[in-house]
Amino acid sequence: MLRFPSAPLRLPVLPHAVAFLVLSALAPALTPLQAQTPEGGAGELPRVHVLATGGTISNTDGDRLTGEDLVRSLPGVELLARLTVEQFSNVASGAITLEQWLGMRRRIDEVFGEDPDLAGIIVTHGTDTMEETAYFLALTLAACRPVIVTGAMRRATDLGADGPANLFNAVRVAVHEGARELGSVVLMNDEILPAREVIKVNTSRMDAFEAPGPGRLGVADPDRVVLERAPRPRTCGEPAFDLRGVDALPRVEIIHSHLGADGTLVRAAVEAGAVGIVVAGVGRGGSTPDQSRAVREARDAGVVVVFSSRTGAGRVPVLRGGPPSAEGEGPAPGALLGASDLSPQKARILLMLALTRTRDLAELQEIFETH
Repeated sequence: MLRFPSAPLRLPVLPHAVAFLVLSALAPALTPLQAQTPEGGAGELPRVHVLATGGTISNTDGDRLTGEDLVRSLPGVELLARLTVEQFSNVASGAITLEQWLGMRRRIDEVFGEDPDLAGIIVTHGTDTMEETAYFLALTLAACRPVIVTGAMRRATDLGADGPANLFNAVRVAVHEGARELGSVVLMNDEILPAREVIKVNTSRMDAFEAPGPGRLGVADPDRVVLERAPRPRTCGEPAFDLRGVDALPRVEIIHSHLGADGTLVRAAVEAGAVGIVVAGVGRGGSTPDQSRAVREARDAGVVVVFSSRTGAGRVPVLRGGPPSAEGEGPAPGALLGASDLSPQKARILLMLALTRTRDLAELQEIFETH
């Protein structure tokens, strides 16, 4: 087990990329490492666990950096927290599977369960699907302690690499007293963003992440972490969706709507075994005539269809169409489900999880109105 020295390594002044590689080369390949506070003060600082999954933050001109390498690039972090590091995977975020999601959730629950005093967990992750992983974790983890998903827009060997700053700030947020019930969030470019609303809005810029509508939760300023508002309330100790015993998530596909689109892809998704479909509709969840016909066919075949919007902001009503039920409560059999203000990719996650519990239209309506 590696122990950090009591003072940061002092290296010659080198270009950022070269210095980073030198730091990585000096570090031996070891199992999960334990940080130590200066002057033998181990145990006095809060502990934070880093779960590394890969992504741009780990990318170099050659091999990917490990989670241990990433932590070693943070001079002074030993003054903030005792860090442990675990290499969960080391892949691009587009290569993360649903099975890995289930494993990640289990592992995070285990780590929290093993140490009631653990301040929080940091997940290093590629940015392409970061928002999806953060929302999945927000809905499936039992603990309210902070789970901070972070990464980088630039590779570790690029000029101006942002990974070290993002990771260092994630540690700062994890140990912040006000973050004890923060839950799953994304931290990028100094901003703390809610898992439900955060979305990547640019392919390459440093400010690529936003939370349309509610906005950020806070910032990691140079002098201190500022939490500007509270996250959505939830019951700590109970996940919104209990996945214990769930070995696979239902197949849910996203179908994009556009001018001239027909129902081919909707019908193909049903043929492929999808039990749910999210339509990334035009405007407020609209679709073309043939797509609408294919949706009705899918619904008649027992597939749950949810309409979202491709616009990037705004609501699609959770329940629309069809007269009220005979009792005057709940949706009519012909009603359509909308995704509220969830993006298509977030609506897919919520529908997958909802389908592990129910296919009842009234229950699904409640889930999309409250999550």
